[in-house]
Amino acid sequence: MEPRVRRTGRWRPWQSAHALLLFPVALIVVITVVDLRTPNDIHLGPALVIAPALTPSFAGPRTTAGVGALAVVAQIFIGIHHGGIGTTNHVVQIITLSVLVVLTIVYSALRERRQAQLAQVRTVAEAAQHVLMWPLPEQIGTLRIASLYLAAEDEAQIGGDLYATTLSDGAVRVLIGDVRGKGLPAIGEAALLLGAFRESAHRHIPLADLATALDQSITRYAAELESPEEEGERFATALLVEIPDSDPVTRMTSCGHPPPLLLSPGHVVTVPSLHPSPPLGVHSGTDHTLDVFSFEPGDTLLLYTDGVVEARDERGRFYPLTDRVARWTDDSPEALMHHLRRDLLAHAGGRLGDDAALIALHRTPTERRRHHVRADTIRQG
Repeated sequence: MEPRVRRTGRWRPWQSAHALLLFPVALIVVITVVDLRTPNDIHLGPALVIAPALTPSFAGPRTTAGVGALAVVAQIFIGIHHGGIGTTNHVVQIITLSVLVVLTIVYSALRERRQAQLAQVRTVAEAAQHVLMWPLPEQIGTLRIASLYLAAEDEAQIGGDLYATTLSDGAVRVLIGDVRGKGLPAIGEAALLLGAFRESAHRHIPLADLATALDQSITRYAAELESPEEEGERFATALLVEIPDSDPVTRMTSCGHPPPLLLSPGHVVTVPSLHPSPPLGVHSGTDHTLDVFSFEPGDTLLLYTDGVVEARDERGRFYPLTDRVARWTDDSPEALMHHLRRDLLAHAGGRLGDDAALIALHRTPTERRRHHVRADTIRQG
């Protein structure tokens, strides 16, 4: 479907294609005119093949065929002007140009077919993403939310990283996780973990018990599907967060997942000191610890997967997430995601080696008394 464009003088896609079509047509005219004005022993006709060769870059096989036919007609006209098309030299040039035009049309048709297949793959990937990971709401409870997902594999929009939110009993519960593997092969395990979270998170159970339920689901899945060679290889890290509407705190249970960052106004970044348990699916029956920290109105909680902090630059240096986000503690969640996307991709040279996901949870300001809970604070100017 053609995108809508405001009437502000901007070209629509078909207008842009028509404008580009002027270039090969003008090229044919210029080559023909110059060839007609040069001596008979100078032959510029073979250069006409450039025009149909350029056309597939912006048009389909029909347009390419039209430009190719125009090039052949121009070659015939040049032959008539320089002694007739019956000469051996002109016959060879016309036949050669015609063959090259046919090959260019075939290439254009194959390229168009490939583009259609690629567009279909992207459509399926987008549909799978929306089915697997529902888009996060911009506002839920007392929180404003923004998220970012960067898949490592080309043309994939989802992979082994995952996140989800739900509202349960006056509190927002958030899951962010990372299953073993990356890209499309990890989607099955990601879907299992997301399904288990959505099924269990609405039950009025403590956060540590929710982690235990997810652990049992991953363990059961691994026992049923993994081969002997894969024993112990199916697991997932996860961070469960619960943010009550009426209390300025956040409760967390970490299963081998990196701790979040708490961004406060004034370029203050707090790194909570968690007590993580092993990843889900590693040791079934492990006790999970509940950690509680202050989360005041105006603060932003940044959740992320290890694909963010393990992104390397050309010199092998990891992405310094804590240092970078200190610049944007006063920004909105949407602006924070925009800055992080641009900065992270610039650091990694435009492509990540692993899937990466981030969620920014901003507590909207209200008149509440501050609660002081112990945490490790890093102050950066």
